[in-house]
Amino acid sequence: MKTVEMNKQYKTLSVDFAKAYIITMRPYLLFVSGITGICGMSFVEELTISKSILIFLASFLSYGFGQALTDCFQTDTDSISSPYRPLTQGKISKNQLLTVSIVGLILCVSVFAVYNPVNLLLGTLSGFGLATYTYFKKRYWGGPFYNAWIVGVLFLMANLCGSDIVTFTGNYKLIYGLSAVFWGYANFVLVGYFKDVEADRETGYNTFPVVFGRRLSSIASNIFGVITILATISVFTYSNSFDQLFEQLPFATILFLIGTVVMFVCQVLVHLIKNDDESSNAISLSVHAYILLLASIIVLNRSEWFIPMIIFYVFFNLTMIFRPAKNQI
Repeated sequence: MKTVEMNKQYKTLSVDFAKAYIITMRPYLLFVSGITGICGMSFVEELTISKSILIFLASFLSYGFGQALTDCFQTDTDSISSPYRPLTQGKISKNQLLTVSIVGLILCVSVFAVYNPVNLLLGTLSGFGLATYTYFKKRYWGGPFYNAWIVGVLFLMANLCGSDIVTFTGNYKLIYGLSAVFWGYANFVLVGYFKDVEADRETGYNTFPVVFGRRLSSIASNIFGVITILATISVFTYSNSFDQLFEQLPFATILFLIGTVVMFVCQVLVHLIKNDDESSNAISLSVHAYILLLASIIVLNRSEWFIPMIIFYVFFNLTMIFRPAKNQI
């Protein structure tokens, strides 16, 4: 069957290839990098609409290009756990994927670099991180943290489009925001490994769940989730007291509370996962919690962005509904 699929490999400039590449990008997860970039921007006091749109688009698309790039280095486990993907079916090749992904990432980094040359260095560093991620995924101590620092750099790059490194080092509120991004995304990665335990074990990927089992992995996820919430609280209380939040910042506070509840439910569900097929609900909630908690920070910083964040979240839910494999996130 695979040989037949290989004979039908799509040409790079064809419509079929474009559709296959979009599936590979996982459109429903572009919102993860999108919200991360918006969160970084929200800490900047002055940004023009055109500048904000370009930074958002570069952030939004970077996740998809990065996903496609890393897929090239882990077809062994993906062929078992994600057989729906065009690359594992032989409909597109690694060379095609590498070429388009690298070009796409260069374009995204170029947007960030135009607004701050330091981003050229950070973008190059992130690209190296994406290319070497598979090595660290195979080691239980590396995967979630290694993936999270790359996403953390995206947050920093978006912020640096309107500020500088000196401003970042002296801004504890911004550092708390970065911490929420890092731990929130690390939690999503760790919970995401629950769907691939059998495939990873078979192909030599010694992820945390493979080495230590689901119970200890669930506890580790709980710790990540709690730290994410505490980091978000630190952002909220940096210049506001608890009694001011509902009165002065109702929309941001409501988003935070919803995100916290979703994170709590996620952390309960991870303890109930007995096999790979039962993991999708917990993984989905980890993404929802990440987006909602970052959205609360965004609205805290920019109250006028509340409606755009609601629209953003609605579109995220729509793409989740129409994803090609319901058990994959």
